[in-house]
Amino acid sequence: MDGSNAVQRREVPMNHLFDGGELNVYDQKIANLSAGAPGPDLLGKSAETFRQATEARVKYELNNSSFLFQYGPTIGTTEFRKTLASFLTDGYRSEVNMSDLVQTSGATNGLHLILSTLVDLAGVIFVDEYTYMIALETIAQFNTMKIVPVPFGADGPDVASLQALIAQHRFAATKGKLFWGVYYTIPTFHNPTGIVFSEEKCQQLIKLARESNILIACDDVYNLLHYDNPEAAPPKRLFAYDIADMGRVDGWAGNVISNGSFSKILSPGIRLGWMECPPRCVEAFRNSGVLKSGGAANNYTGGVVSTLIQMGLAQRQLEHYSVNYTMRLNAMAETLEQHLPTECSFRKPKGGYFVWIRFPAHIDCAEFNRYCLEKYNVSAIPGIRFSVAGEARHFIRLTFAFHEPDYLRRSVRTFCQAAKDYLAIASTP
Repeated sequence: MDGSNAVQRREVPMNHLFDGGELNVYDQKIANLSAGAPGPDLLGKSAETFRQATEARVKYELNNSSFLFQYGPTIGTTEFRKTLASFLTDGYRSEVNMSDLVQTSGATNGLHLILSTLVDLAGVIFVDEYTYMIALETIAQFNTMKIVPVPFGADGPDVASLQALIAQHRFAATKGKLFWGVYYTIPTFHNPTGIVFSEEKCQQLIKLARESNILIACDDVYNLLHYDNPEAAPPKRLFAYDIADMGRVDGWAGNVISNGSFSKILSPGIRLGWMECPPRCVEAFRNSGVLKSGGAANNYTGGVVSTLIQMGLAQRQLEHYSVNYTMRLNAMAETLEQHLPTECSFRKPKGGYFVWIRFPAHIDCAEFNRYCLEKYNVSAIPGIRFSVAGEARHFIRLTFAFHEPDYLRRSVRTFCQAAKDYLAIASTP
């Protein structure tokens, strides 16, 4: 047999997503400020929490026909959705109805279900001109759909531009699909910018979505992580703006999905999330062949998390994360305020995971990041990674969630020194 055209097997030994090469976030010799995930100290707490909940749940199942080990209902068990609705109602300080919830295996799975189930396969996906980079990779896999960037400002998208783009690209959806187009966005603690959409922008978006019959798919994974005043309610989610008028708008159908996940508030590895949807979207997911055949997304973990919430452990875990994330954000922000070159700027976010830094317009942060890694053993993510059109070259995103405060202070100070040195080099004729 001629082996010249044979496919070579390739195996890369890995223990976790960030494992491998110079950017292993667990390698403290290189300050990787890019990992949007809880650190090992926080996950240790999560492991203990899940041990308690799992033991209690398995004991219960042994005495109750072990239904948790059976295929689950398409959109998730009544228990999971009822328990989750109570948890979210408390967290949002805003009512969440269990009948609006669909169980997923995380926000990326939710986005995939939205695009494959609800949107015309020749449809248009509007995205912020800079947005979550892996969502862009997910969206790009739907290669019959068109991706259209939308100009983005300090309080959200340029709605007038979005309206013009919708008018330019609008068409009649194929029979059997609810929407011809979708606007994917992150209204609360936006990735990468960290901003929260203004109330005015939220109201404008709801009006536009209804008039043009597009879906707004909100990546709502950071909503419960607000640090400015933990006793106050978090920013109002876009879904709540849409549903607020359902009793007063003739023919209300709902045009927003809140796509959430436990990845940032319990653990990424459990692969569990939810979508909060209008009734017509819930019914479409209830009839999904993928979810029917799968017997709900991650039914077993949904049962364990139900018990975890019922025992009060999820609430404690969320509080533990929020307290630690607040200290980490403060460590990063204080260090940047003291040491970041005056030519650069940032705004301290009030929640989420990210700090978005603007460099002078002539600086290419992809080149700067390479310089940081080679000369200073520190790394972040350059802005171009977040742009489908290759914009935001003079921006860079730092993440504060993974590392402890002292490590962040040292690493961010090193990053600032690298920035000073690089700007001096870049400014030399």
